[in-house]
Amino acid sequence: MTTTATTRAALLGLAVGDALGVPVEFISRHVRQRDPVTGLRAYGTHHQPAGTWSDDSSLTFCLAETLARPGELAAAPDLADFGRRAINWLDNSYWTAHNQRFDVGGATRAAIQSLKVGVAPSQAGPRSEFDNGNGALMRILPLVFHQAWQAENLDLNAAWALTEAVASVTHGHPRSTLGCFLYLLVARGLVAGLAPAAAYEQMQTLANDWLHKQAKGPVFYEWPKYGAILDGSLPAQSEPDIKSSGYVVHTLEAALWCLLRHDTYAATVLAAVNLGDDTDTTGAVAGGLAGLAYGEAGIPPEWLAGLARRADIEDLAGRLAAAS
Repeated sequence: MTTTATTRAALLGLAVGDALGVPVEFISRHVRQRDPVTGLRAYGTHHQPAGTWSDDSSLTFCLAETLARPGELAAAPDLADFGRRAINWLDNSYWTAHNQRFDVGGATRAAIQSLKVGVAPSQAGPRSEFDNGNGALMRILPLVFHQAWQAENLDLNAAWALTEAVASVTHGHPRSTLGCFLYLLVARGLVAGLAPAAAYEQMQTLANDWLHKQAKGPVFYEWPKYGAILDGSLPAQSEPDIKSSGYVVHTLEAALWCLLRHDTYAATVLAAVNLGDDTDTTGAVAGGLAGLAYGEAGIPPEWLAGLARRADIEDLAGRLAAAS
């Protein structure tokens, strides 16, 4: 059974990383080098109060709400329920920090519009190679608590199928699913108590072996896109080699690079945000992993105190743990 401490660490870690990045989203790394983020800021890019999180956290919480329903963590998730929550978020600001939605990615918006006109969730996500933004990766973390991902004898085929189904609601290309899959493999190792480097190495071993069994399948041809992650060269790369755009590959590389190069929650998420550009998502994706690695106690208390809707996030984390 997943503990409440673990789900709290994941959800709070992700939301704090997101909130650190919101005020400086779309601002370049060059500016961040002159004016690095060191804590929660107010206003900035989206003119929001300090501690405000964005669509990254909102859609993560929508997925967590679906998974927290009775039986959802032991069966195929109700994607229609998640779809309804995503529509409610887009149209009515459901699960937003201050009852105001202020950010949405292009593929995510297109997918939700498809859901609104009756397209099945499994078919809603755009499937073009040019629709590989980070909008599925940013919200996928709660899926690590599903029994398919927590099974002692992990069935990677089942884990892939589950991940593909959930990712495809907004992003239907296998490159996006593979990014989510690799991220969840690392998260699974952290949930099991592995240190970040060990969780990364375990992911490499499992993913490389599985991918080479997928010859001629669509995902097999995507593995070179994640070459630096899968061949182990990523941690040694220098900062100029790390991109922080909204492309799913860049976001996963940046988040893992920050996780593997730092040894505290704060150092990890500040490094992620100070890469610039898509700061909220890089911060959220890195923050979810860092939360799992260092626990809620590792998150600076002043950041937790300033986080919008902290009590609601903690309540959701408790319900998610209780459902496991």
